[in-house]
Amino acid sequence: MQSVLDLCQGLPQRTYEAGDILIAEGTKTDALHVLVSGEVEIVKGEVPIYATTEPGSVFGEISVLLDIPHTATVRVVRPSRAYFVEGACDFLRAHRDLAYLLSRVLARRLNGVTSYLADLKAQYQDRRDHLGMVDEVLESLMHQQDELDPGSDRSPA
Repeated sequence: MQSVLDLCQGLPQRTYEAGDILIAEGTKTDALHVLVSGEVEIVKGEVPIYATTEPGSVFGEISVLLDIPHTATVRVVRPSRAYFVEGACDFLRAHRDLAYLLSRVLARRLNGVTSYLADLKAQYQDRRDHLGMVDEVLESLMHQQDELDPGSDRSPA
């Protein structure tokens, strides 16, 4: 993630204390945060999903790229610093190297989730309850790309 930090040199930084909220689930900000130091956790509803101390970790990208409200809360666990990018959609268009690195991060995540769901599908394919729905979830994920217009930066309403 050092590459991400290198590409953020010169951007404004903000400092945060434990308990501060970088991103609130359900809000829409058109902003990105890139962790420089400290620790943050991602919380979906009341469920902690992930915590990280990795410098260069990016937060807010799903909301920015899909033009939707933030899908999770990012809360500071211990004092932290982060680059802050306002107008992130325009920023990513102008900074293609950073957009490319971000797309690789998202591709790795999608690959991991898809592999996990494929494993679940293999384990539960004969079930008739909610676990047997993994096949439908996988199919839905694979067809998400059909909903985007390649000439547009936004998905249809």
